[in-house]
Amino acid sequence: MARGKIAIKRIDNPASRQVTFSKRKSGLVKKAKELAILCDAEVGVTIFSSTGRLYEYSSTSMKSIFERYNEEKEHHQLLTPSSEAKFWRTEAERLRQQLDDVQENYRRLKGEELSGMRLSDLHNLENELEMRLKNIRIKKEKMLTDEIQELNRKGALIGHENIELSKKVTLIHQENRELQKKVYGKEEGSCSVQPSGKESCLPFHLQQNEQQQNVNKTVPECEISLGLQLQ
Repeated sequence: MARGKIAIKRIDNPASRQVTFSKRKSGLVKKAKELAILCDAEVGVTIFSSTGRLYEYSSTSMKSIFERYNEEKEHHQLLTPSSEAKFWRTEAERLRQQLDDVQENYRRLKGEELSGMRLSDLHNLENELEMRLKNIRIKKEKMLTDEIQELNRKGALIGHENIELSKKVTLIHQENRELQKKVYGKEEGSCSVQPSGKESCLPFHLQQNEQQQNVNKTVPECEISLGLQLQ
């Protein structure tokens, strides 16, 4: 069942008015807390009931909130168009002076315009330079240390990859030897260069048998030719 809209007017029944006051007050304080937490705002809520009782909530301190409120209110009331223009001229002059001081300090840090400085000011400038140099050295040392750690990490990673590659190469060699055993009956076949210039990768015992047969074929021919010459 949908809830009907409540008319925004004074509740005549005192009991109903008190119940509504209690509920709305709790909801208002809850919303104020959420606003202070979520938005990092400085919130202050002050409530007086119809009986004159005070209820309040503040994210920091109610006194500091009121003081800040009064200061801001007075400031805005005093800022007429002419006074506001004067305020911004003063603010611009202050920022310009701050910029000149920063530039002067920068030139002195570079070793320029030191003739008019007192001895105490020179000591302070020297201490400031030493402090800045120390901070630079610390930062440089940290950068070098981080770089060395990164290189060590990469070196360890490369070493691990080399170990894995070595294992793979060893496994490939073992597979090759197994294949050679299956093909030649030995761990390795012997390769020889034939008279035609081509390599022959037949097993060694087969090449020896072929050479022995060639010798046996050649010997009888030599004997026959020698016998004919003697006659």
